[in-house]
Amino acid sequence: LNPDGTFPNHIPNPENEEAMQSVCRAVVNNHADLGVIFDTDVDRGGAVDQKGQEINKDRLIALASAIALQKAPGGTIVTDSVTSDGLKVYIEKVLGGKQRRFKRGYKNVIDEAIRLNRTGVNCPLAIETSGHAAMRENYFLDDGAYLVTKIIIQMAVMRRQGKELGDLLKDLPEAAESAEIRMPILAEDFRTEGDSILASLHTCAGHQPHWHIDPESCEGVRLSFDPKAGDGWALLRLSVHDPVMPLNIESNIAGGTQLIASQLYVNLRMQKDLDTSSLETFISND
Repeated sequence: LNPDGTFPNHIPNPENEEAMQSVCRAVVNNHADLGVIFDTDVDRGGAVDQKGQEINKDRLIALASAIALQKAPGGTIVTDSVTSDGLKVYIEKVLGGKQRRFKRGYKNVIDEAIRLNRTGVNCPLAIETSGHAAMRENYFLDDGAYLVTKIIIQMAVMRRQGKELGDLLKDLPEAAESAEIRMPILAEDFRTEGDSILASLHTCAGHQPHWHIDPESCEGVRLSFDPKAGDGWALLRLSVHDPVMPLNIESNIAGGTQLIASQLYVNLRMQKDLDTSSLETFISND
């Protein structure tokens, strides 16, 4: 190895699509068993299986949950708020565990897992879609290298059984489409304005026959949409640090994310201190 701190090949970020595709190509071109990627301080990680398929975001959480629940059956997995409905089905119906969606921010997720354990809840893992992961057996340290090591061990065990790592993910329901739209808040007091925007959307959602407010949502406003309204979900929240409102949308049908976005736009366009130009662009794209 010849380390180069300028990172000439790609951004060191498991969430970055270009970076993940670079690892995917390297795995396929070199007939490797596994590819791994870290950020610069190795507290976030991601992987690529031997077929060149990404294991990051929801897929990474699903794999880590499958590994963690082997020694903690029925346990609770704490994740951030932007995970998919399919992941919840996988953790609870396929693996027999429980999912606790919590506030975005790796420290929030880890602290919640620690709190749950102190109250007697069996919680072996705290993990974010960003790739931050902390396991109880590793003292809830935010440690991407530890998680990747666990993945490598799991791969070796499955190989002896004539199986592949991807076999663990075959029952993970995955959306047909997903999108994240980030909308700047123009008001100086952006947190107060953000809370007002969320309250307005929550009120609006209560009057929509094909929208459903997630009663377990602990951050922002998370909605599910009936098949005729987009067959998916959306989460509008306030950014942890910035004057921005990210809107995450997933749908099980082609064109569903735009359909959901179009419905939300009817309410959000009325918010004078919310810049919805990125949402308008997303809706208008063919």
